[in-house]
Amino acid sequence: MPVLGFGTWDSPQDKTTSSVLTALSLGYRHIDTAQAYGNEAQVGAALRQSGIPRSEIFVTTKIWQARGSVAANYASCLASIELLDAGTGTGTGAGAPGSGYVDQFLIHNVLPSRRDREQVWAALERLRREGRVRTVGVSNWGVRLLEECRAYADPWPPQANQLELHPWCQQRALLPYLARHGVAVAAYSPLVRNREAANEVLAAVAREHGRTEPQVLIRYCLQKGWAPLPKSDKPERIAENADVFGFHLSPEEMEALDGVRREGKDEPCVMVAEN
Repeated sequence: MPVLGFGTWDSPQDKTTSSVLTALSLGYRHIDTAQAYGNEAQVGAALRQSGIPRSEIFVTTKIWQARGSVAANYASCLASIELLDAGTGTGTGAGAPGSGYVDQFLIHNVLPSRRDREQVWAALERLRREGRVRTVGVSNWGVRLLEECRAYADPWPPQANQLELHPWCQQRALLPYLARHGVAVAAYSPLVRNREAANEVLAAVAREHGRTEPQVLIRYCLQKGWAPLPKSDKPERIAENADVFGFHLSPEEMEALDGVRREGKDEPCVMVAEN
């Protein structure tokens, strides 16, 4: 998984394709979408129009809800794959119709029951065995659900867990567990949805480096070892968010950002994975 991704949450269908094309032209090579975002088709159009070999782009999508059976979940996930990468060409094998794939397919939420989780996992594992999914992971799963899936996940553990992560939501109870088991971590909402743009600690660090607050937040994630997924539909912001490799936050600055949580508690925009 590339260290920096481009998120498409809340990107309108009439803007998604151009935004993803802009991101790809600026060097982003991880594109993150989901069934729930309603823009997988538009992301797929951008991948095809970009002229960049499919093998050079890492694509993540997510299944939003269980469909009641392994077969129905399989069909739902396969439909997403076809929207994103239907395959091209007329023969068999690589590049043939029906050979499209996604690099990472995640279970987007905790789902109502263990039976639902098992059935979705089984569908994704079938797609992985068929070569239509390269890696299987989860989003917003805590220790209990990750331990539960030892009983049905083969292989275990999930290869990635996508979480809300930024200085105001550090998920400290979960991250050591993920590190111990080698689970890759992606960070959604790394810019805190602009909620903390006026924070004095963040602003001071940005001034020190001559950078913007969003750039500091993305850099913070990178230095934590999380793969941030900033999103924007403004070309200048997409470019700004990618320009984060020419500076480094000091240990003191990282510690200051670690300390911004009020009363030492996570303050998520979406959720803390405590399930």
